Amino acid sequence: MSLLITGGAGYIGAHVVRQAQGVERCVVVDDLSTGDASRVGETPVVELDLTHADAADKLVRTMQEHEVDAVVHLAARKQVGESVQRPAYYYQQNIGGLANLLTAMEQADVTRFVFSSSAATYGNSSTEGLVREDDMCSPLSPYGETKLIGEWMCANAEKAWGLDWVALRYFNVAGAGSRDLGDPAVLNLVPLVLEAITQGRQPRVFGADYATNDGTCVRDYVHVQDLADAHVTALQSLRSPGDGRPRHHVYNIGTGQGSSVREVLDTVGRVTGLDVTGEIVPRRPGDPAVLVADVQRVRDDLSWKAHHSLEDMVTSAWEAWQSSHG
Repeated sequence: MSLLITGGAGYIGAHVVRQAQGVERCVVVDDLSTGDASRVGETPVVELDLTHADAADKLVRTMQEHEVDAVVHLAARKQVGESVQRPAYYYQQNIGGLANLLTAMEQADVTRFVFSSSAATYGNSSTEGLVREDDMCSPLSPYGETKLIGEWMCANAEKAWGLDWVALRYFNVAGAGSRDLGDPAVLNLVPLVLEAITQGRQPRVFGADYATNDGTCVRDYVHVQDLADAHVTALQSLRSPGDGRPRHHVYNIGTGQGSSVREVLDTVGRVTGLDVTGEIVPRRPGDPAVLVADVQRVRDDLSWKAHHSLEDMVTSAWEAWQSSHG
């Protein structure tokens, strides 16, 4: 039996593939719009857009050919700002692609499923507390809405035909597991900062008037290698009998510690030795002020916790950046 990883040639996906290869046979499905097949080595890659009309049929054939018995679903559009500007596109891509995937899984009798969700499902949180999985979800962006709806789709598939699923609501991902697996998309904060300062520009800081200690947004940053480990841990839990199985469907994946945008910039400056002052610009639509994970549930249920610090994330991202842009 083998594991199918959608979006497996992307930034997070390639880390999950490498992490899973030690315990699983893998096959990747990716449209390669942002992914790179060279990142997964000899792992088979099926180039496929999950939103196409014939995607479900092709997925069924792939699952049968590779004897797939579990799926990790990472393929999605993920830019908050873009989702505000192009909401219909985000619904088409994220919801439509997931619908085709679940249809194929039902037809191929594949029931184990790890869904890549997001802390964007929560919306604004209190500046005084951590976000818990049972807190009310009120997404501020179409992107966050698509992830919450994705969880509803999983729950409905469980009722309809027995989907055995876990959703990982992960927070802000950073770092690199190795020099060849840096974030290539320059969409997340750390690579955006690295791109700016290596081009002689100051990175933009979207708003400095939030109700936080230094006025900039506070986020929980998690190393991509820890995140990959969380996916494999969740999958192994789904495969476990009895007491080893997950006791919940939804888990936060983060460190439980918040860092402001200013603190991230200061860390990048310390690691790189470059000037990272930052240029303050207006707020970005859809951004909550504070989003930090309560990670007690995943520690209790899956015995998982993050091991890397913000400095680890920035250092590994900087090493990977230098390797690919040197």
